[in-house]
Amino acid sequence: MTRIFQTRLAEFVLPEIQSLRLFAEQGLFMHTSNYLYHHGEQELHGFLAYDDSTDKPRPAVLVVHDWSGRNDFACEKAQMLVEMGYLGFAVDMYGKGRLGASTHEKNALMEPLINDRRMLRDRIRAAFDALIAMSEVDINRIAIIGFCFGGLCALDLARSGAELKGVVSFHGLLNKPKELANDTIHAKVLALHGYDDPMVQPEEVNEFCLEMTMAKVDWQVYVYGHTQHAFMNPHAHDTQLGTVYNAKAERRALQAMTNFLQEVLA
Repeated sequence: MTRIFQTRLAEFVLPEIQSLRLFAEQGLFMHTSNYLYHHGEQELHGFLAYDDSTDKPRPAVLVVHDWSGRNDFACEKAQMLVEMGYLGFAVDMYGKGRLGASTHEKNALMEPLINDRRMLRDRIRAAFDALIAMSEVDINRIAIIGFCFGGLCALDLARSGAELKGVVSFHGLLNKPKELANDTIHAKVLALHGYDDPMVQPEEVNEFCLEMTMAKVDWQVYVYGHTQHAFMNPHAHDTQLGTVYNAKAERRALQAMTNFLQEVLA
């Protein structure tokens, strides 16, 4: 199988994760594989999942990882999206599938992109361009979801003027880039936020709401009480850092996302 984007590249598959899974109860044949794409000279390892029982183009959702890198959590969310009827593509913002283990390593991977929002925007745009070149994708029905750092990436893709139907940010950073002007935001936007998130203060939420309003975006913000950062991640238990899993908020946020995607990708 080949994909065509910018230059012609064969699909890059790591045999240990390539699989064809039968979801008999839903009639789904789920294909999963690693997927090679590029941003300039930087090699990026995405993770692709889709229902292989049909040849018809299907709506697609980009999944952007948190500050750890393109981890199992992001890939699992891509697979979850297949069960909901979408193609899922977990992107790689760091290159070659690099992952951070410690707080120091994660920050070292994320910081260069946080400090250079033009590079961040171009990097997430490379994932979007790779996605729309896939024959399996209905290019008129594309959305993006992101977690923490990934929420910022998702919003910056929308700010770049990409032809998206929807954006979902889970406990994402919300601040707009100071050095870049927004293009027209075409997507509807849903931000899911924990009220006690120490990384995004209430005034930042207000500034984001004002930004979306001034840009005439169809936007929603859900704020979950007694909820900190990383509330979607079952492995988040760092009370000192303020990253704490919250099962109730996770359940509510997933339902909000489900309803939103059904609306924008119909």
